[in-house]
Amino acid sequence: MLALSRKKNEALIINNNVEVTILEIKGDQVKLGITAPKEVPIYRKEVYLQIQESNKDAMHTENLEALKDLF
Repeated sequence: MLALSRKKNEALIINNNVEVTILEIKGDQVKLGITAPKEVPIYRKEVYLQIQESNKDAMHTENLEALKDLF
């Protein structure tokens, strides 16, 4: 993991096309602004993990149904 220090209104660039800017720091919260191409999905980690779990569940269910159809 790369750990960087940034102050309000400072930014970092990821992969030449994603910019993350520190918009506000209030107590233990940091507000980020993210500029990225529309085709780059951006999720909060907890939402991303829920999507991944749902996809795994759906794939497992679809595979079972496909197997049932074969027999």
